[in-house]
Amino acid sequence: MARSQSTVEVRVQEGVLWVDGEAYPLRNISHVGQRILEVDKGAAWKRFIGRALITLIIGGIVAAAAGEIGVVLLVVVLGLLIWQLVTVIGKPPLYGLVLNTSGTQRDAVWSTEHSEIQALVMEITKAIGRPDTAQVVYNVKHAVMGDHIEQYGAGSIGRAQHSGSGNIGGR
Repeated sequence: MARSQSTVEVRVQEGVLWVDGEAYPLRNISHVGQRILEVDKGAAWKRFIGRALITLIIGGIVAAAAGEIGVVLLVVVLGLLIWQLVTVIGKPPLYGLVLNTSGTQRDAVWSTEHSEIQALVMEITKAIGRPDTAQVVYNVKHAVMGDHIEQYGAGSIGRAQHSGSGNIGGR
């Protein structure tokens, strides 16, 4: 999943919560919460160890048969496996703003900064409690953008771009 960061404007205006171009009437929001997505580092290490052992066994056989070229190939493959491990375990956790409206749960904004989502939860909760308050504008500066995969039915996969606001994954 290719991710990039951008700024998403979240504002409360005239009884409506706006997340970029999506509108959520405050009177329809029944729950505001957070979601955390983290890399499963244990699974990443297990996958790395398994692949490294297979590479060492097969690479050792190839290195014995091919000589220096086999050893160089073994070192390159191990280097790529290490690079892949470091890339996976180095990904920051993602924090999502979750809104329940009319029985539907929607992930409105994703950010790499936990404090941004916490502040949004507090501001939206205040706005729901006092919908007549002044306009609130909050810019989520670490909003996450990228591709996400949605599955409709058994085995069918669709790919869509995501701007950092709206529903991710049809949860």
